[in-house]
Amino acid sequence: MKTALVIMAAGIGSRFGGGIKQLAAVGPNGEIIMDYSIHDAIEAGFDKIVFIIRHDIEQAFKEAIGDRIEATCKELGVEIAYAFQALENVPAGYSVPEGRTKPWGTGQAVLACKGILQEPFAVINADDYYGKEAFVQLHDFLQGYDPAQPGKLCMAGFVLKNTLSDNGAVTRGICQMNEEQYLTGVLETSGIEKTADGAAAGGQAIDIDSLVSMNMWGLTPAFVDLLESGFVEFFEKAAPANPLKAEYLLPIYIDELLHAGKVSVKVLPTHDKWFGVTYAEDKQIVIDSFAKLVADGVYRKDLFSDLKK
Repeated sequence: MKTALVIMAAGIGSRFGGGIKQLAAVGPNGEIIMDYSIHDAIEAGFDKIVFIIRHDIEQAFKEAIGDRIEATCKELGVEIAYAFQALENVPAGYSVPEGRTKPWGTGQAVLACKGILQEPFAVINADDYYGKEAFVQLHDFLQGYDPAQPGKLCMAGFVLKNTLSDNGAVTRGICQMNEEQYLTGVLETSGIEKTADGAAAGGQAIDIDSLVSMNMWGLTPAFVDLLESGFVEFFEKAAPANPLKAEYLLPIYIDELLHAGKVSVKVLPTHDKWFGVTYAEDKQIVIDSFAKLVADGVYRKDLFSDLKK
């Protein structure tokens, strides 16, 4: 079955201190984090890549990755598509509030793929490195997609201690699950910092072996239709309360669907170490981490050469 990887690359990157953080070079040949995610997804069996970007970064994006990846994917028989997230794309009958400058969040980003996705798909952030295991797990789950059961979703569950930054506090969605490893809720927890004996937020110790969501989901084509109706609800209820900053966020909407009994979400544990560029200071750590992965033989220096026949 065809499966797609959807990469959310429309974020402005305000915490990175200027520049487009998704396009920061981190690999030995100037590769960006997305290159490694695309490599791992293709290796796992994904055969379509969808980039969600903004029109104003289209040229920079294509110069930094799009044109190069398109050439690589053509060689590997992998389809490429683009979706555009835009502030002005709001439900019929609504308008953009005066003074609003940012698009509407990750839920709106994935909704931009309506009409582009006819197959089950994984969603990831552009500026996060997830490791190989999670892509294999999501791909294998999505291969079991049954159109008669469009509400069967999944997510990669990362071990909290493998997702912390040395350079500041992070926000993580801590997974609450039943015995069968199905998600029952996500406890969005901000201000999580490393401590001498683990991790804490607001002075409260947190179990560093908890599974957390890193916005890596396995979703179905029918889910995009749910997103569309949810976006209308968002404009009816949430947007008026905070018109300049309210965001339609993928994990929050999935949590709502979960509690309404409209979807199930299987948590697929992964033990790879996550890393990403949340703070400018993270960049050198990420560069060093990729250098070690190459030195250890996890990746070739010529990144995609192992996938080419």
